Amino acid sequence: MSRQLAVPNPSGAGARPREADLLAAATRLFRQRGFHATSMQDLGQALGMNRGSLYHYIVSKDDLLWLILGRAFDLLEGRVAPILVSDAPPIDRIRGAIHEHLRVAADHADELSLIQIELRSLSPERQAQMIERRNRYEGLWRAAISDGMMDGSLRAFDVRLAGIGILSACNWFTQWFRPGGALTVDAVADRFCQLFLTGLAAPGVGVGSGEDA
Repeated sequence: MSRQLAVPNPSGAGARPREADLLAAATRLFRQRGFHATSMQDLGQALGMNRGSLYHYIVSKDDLLWLILGRAFDLLEGRVAPILVSDAPPIDRIRGAIHEHLRVAADHADELSLIQIELRSLSPERQAQMIERRNRYEGLWRAAISDGMMDGSLRAFDVRLAGIGILSACNWFTQWFRPGGALTVDAVADRFCQLFLTGLAAPGVGVGSGEDA
C-alpha cells in the first residue's frame, strides 16, 4: 500500500516541515508543468533533496496528487458546504457560498486548479472517489438552487444547468484572478452574485446589493 504524508488537516498544520514542503512543491509544480510532466527528480531539485530521499515520504506521485486534491475538497467541504446547508434563505446561502468559494480559490488557487485539470491523472479507483466527492459538493449547490425555486425566490429553471453555470465561473476564477488587481475577491463575488442571482430571481424578488453579509 502507498504510504501517505502526515498532513492531518486542510491547513497543513502539524505536518513535519519536510512533508509540508514536499506537498507545497508538488502543488506548485503540478499546476505549472502538469502532473505527468513533473518528475520525481523535479520535485527533489525543488526541495534540494536527493530523489531517493523523497521515497521516505511517498511511494509514488499519485500519492501526492491524491493528497493535494483531498486537501482542496476538505477546504470546500469545511468552509463552503456549511453555508449551503444552513437554515438561511436560499438566495443568502447561494450568495454566501459564492463569496466563500472564491475566497478559498484565491487562497488556494493551485490546489483548486488541479481539481479541474489533473483529477483525471489519478489512478481509476482514486479518481472515482474524488469524482464522488466532487459530485456531492456540486449537489449541495443544486439543492440550494432547488430550494430557492421551491420557495418562490428563484424562477423555474434547469437546476443542473444553473449549478454548472455558477460553479464554472467560480472554478475558472483561479485561472484569471490576480491579487492586487483592479477587483478584490469579494468585489468579484459581488458581481457574480448580481449576475447569477439577478438572472435566476423570480419576478418581483429583489436579490439585494450582492454584498456579503
